[in-house]
Amino acid sequence: MPREIHLIVVETWNVSVMDEKHAITALGALAQENRLALFRLLVTAGPAGLRAGVIAERLGVQPSSLSFHLAQLVNAGLITQRRLSRQLIYSAEYGAMNVLLAYLTENCCGRDAVCAPVCDPAAGCSTDATAKTTAA
Repeated sequence: MPREIHLIVVETWNVSVMDEKHAITALGALAQENRLALFRLLVTAGPAGLRAGVIAERLGVQPSSLSFHLAQLVNAGLITQRRLSRQLIYSAEYGAMNVLLAYLTENCCGRDAVCAPVCDPAAGCSTDATAKTTAA
């Protein structure tokens, strides 16, 4: 008998324009070594994300502690959570990450577009902006 797969996406605040309140929330969520490592792990995992168990194993974090850290990052809008059958899958929210980076660097280089950070996991992170920024 075929199994049904249900996909549920949990959305947090939608960040199209970063403001100071959201930036502080996001930076506060990242200002802890386990959460920073967790976010970096999910960024490298790509849009497919990782199961909570895999995250716990790779980071060496207890599941109860991991749940707290995941909730903080979800609340900050930096990661998303979806359910696939009984598994919880977590992914980096690249849009929120890019908006936060843009907010942090909006006055960089006198607002020169060359400094704008962009990461598109489908295409890979933009190296053009990085190369132009380092050359300047």
